[in-house]
Amino acid sequence: MKNTPKTVYVGLSGGVDSSVAAYRLKKQGHTVVGVFIKVWQPEFLTCNWEMERLDAMRVAAHLKIPFLTFDAEAAYKQKVADYMIDEYRRGRIPNPDVMCNTHVKFGVFLDFALQDGADFVATGHYARVQNRKGQYDLLRGVDTEKDQSYFLWMLDQEQLAHTLFPVGDTKKRHIREEAARAGLPTSDKPDSQGVCFLGEIDMKEFLSHYVPQQTGDVLNERGVVVGTHDGALFYTLGQRHGFTITTHETRREPRYVIGKNLDANTITVGNAPVKREGQTYTLAQCNFIGELTETLFAQFRYRQKPFAVTLTHDGGRAMLTVQDTDIEAAPSGQSAVLYAGERCLGGGILET
Repeated sequence: MKNTPKTVYVGLSGGVDSSVAAYRLKKQGHTVVGVFIKVWQPEFLTCNWEMERLDAMRVAAHLKIPFLTFDAEAAYKQKVADYMIDEYRRGRIPNPDVMCNTHVKFGVFLDFALQDGADFVATGHYARVQNRKGQYDLLRGVDTEKDQSYFLWMLDQEQLAHTLFPVGDTKKRHIREEAARAGLPTSDKPDSQGVCFLGEIDMKEFLSHYVPQQTGDVLNERGVVVGTHDGALFYTLGQRHGFTITTHETRREPRYVIGKNLDANTITVGNAPVKREGQTYTLAQCNFIGELTETLFAQFRYRQKPFAVTLTHDGGRAMLTVQDTDIEAAPSGQSAVLYAGERCLGGGILET
């Protein structure tokens, strides 16, 4: 790749990581085109995509590369936002970033880039792709604090074959230093947080525009009413905030959501998150990137310490069993991502 110049369309988000990705690719001699991917944003939110696009344009101008804007609003609305809202309505907790990567950045954007003459697309994700004689492996990013392979588990061989992650082999602090040395206008820009179209509002506030809030009871483990909440579907297992405890206690311990009943619109709280040994989950929408090994580890949450699991699968569904470990129970809708060492082997959506 480094010795053969290619045409690469880089998803310039307006952040430092994608800026350095474009800088490195141009430095390697490739024909680089910067592309800002415009996604959907609800009307009730203050629109901030223009500022992100302006930062992306500044980077492209600094690097003296062509700049395009790709309109992915329709795909993002259908595949990410509508999916997320529907999952919450069902009482599930989705991973919108997984769907954005799968259907937008490495879906419609990749399709557009290839049809427009690109050989590859590139982003600022902290992950790596390794080509082993035509078999593509997805690897963790070298910076373990920034590794984003968890959000890329749905990518298939065809997508990986046309994808580059130029910053995945470097720690974030070095990326910022490199950006400063190169004079990139985003070198000191803070990292973005959360779901990209939400801005500064939280998930519950966003969902309240689509799902009516309905006050309900907070129960303790004995079924006694101890408080109120704004709607059971807004809460996830292990959550510590967002509900009101109305009992009077001299010394109040932290309370965690340990269960919820959508029909009764109640949530149950306890003094510790639910933990179960040897729990078994059904996985739906499975995607396996490479050959599964006998020794598998999984993550149910981003940055969670991987734990040993066994997997049996047949077609698009699988059974995953947690082995000899004590971990927090995970909600339906979350991603179970499989690893063997630093290789991400794919995963599935938890059905609990």
